[in-house]
Amino acid sequence: MKGYLSVWLVKHGLIHRSLGFDYQGIETFQIKAEDWHSIAVILYVYGYNYLRSQCAYDVAPGGLVASVYHLTRIKYGVDQPEEVCIKVFATRRDPRIPSVFCIWKSVDFQERESYDMLGISYHNHPRLKRILMPDSWIGWPLRKDYIAPNFYEIQDAH
Repeated sequence: MKGYLSVWLVKHGLIHRSLGFDYQGIETFQIKAEDWHSIAVILYVYGYNYLRSQCAYDVAPGGLVASVYHLTRIKYGVDQPEEVCIKVFATRRDPRIPSVFCIWKSVDFQERESYDMLGISYHNHPRLKRILMPDSWIGWPLRKDYIAPNFYEIQDAH
């Protein structure tokens, strides 16, 4: 089932994959990483000028990583916001996604955290560096295949 925004994107020749609606009725899309920046600009111009949140997750061990953007458009009043969820997937070997910092400044720390925890490199982010872990940390702690350094499991501890 496609929502009005998906129909609008198709009408204007913007390639995406509709993932349906979440439990709150928010339309969800999958966008290719190479198309993300141009579609983000179009959505901003279309009225989605508030980035509510950005997060990232590891889809499966050895699989893809995803960057998720929740955008809001307030057209008819604060009590009737229109929301959309955009998922941008990247390969684990080279997880590169264009940064949308130049569009929504509020994504600064959120993209940095996704980089720090999952290793997603946000192309053209002005300050992409670790934000939670020390600079000397090796690896990406929230990846499902991550093995903590010098970690020894204690068996039968009471």
